[in-house]
Amino acid sequence: QVQLVESGGGLVQAGGSLRLSCAASGRTFSIYGMGWFRQAPGKEREFVAAINWSGGTANYADSVQGRFTISRDRTKNTVYLQMNSLKPEDTAVYYCARSATGAPVLRAGDYDSWGQGTQVTVSS
Repeated sequence: QVQLVESGGGLVQAGGSLRLSCAASGRTFSIYGMGWFRQAPGKEREFVAAINWSGGTANYADSVQGRFTISRDRTKNTVYLQMNSLKPEDTAVYYCARSATGAPVLRAGDYDSWGQGTQVTVSS
């Protein structure tokens, strides 16, 4: 079973940037798509971004398109989420997840492993 460990969350002012990292254990990391989701208090978990197994294709939620960038380093078994121009509405716990396939899927149900989450708080 793969283990996913997120890091890089914190408190930032609106307009600032953060980079989240997700380190994965296991030698099969490179064949799976990876995704980032977030959950704000009182809200359902929502899709943020996903990347395919090779890093060549990515999908983004409309709310973060143009501000966030997902990438992966297959040599380090790590996926990243660069978040720029942060807004207070980006405040949430951010989760890294592994897709059950190599594709950058959007549905949470298509992911079979999840990290513990990292808190991102954007102040106005």
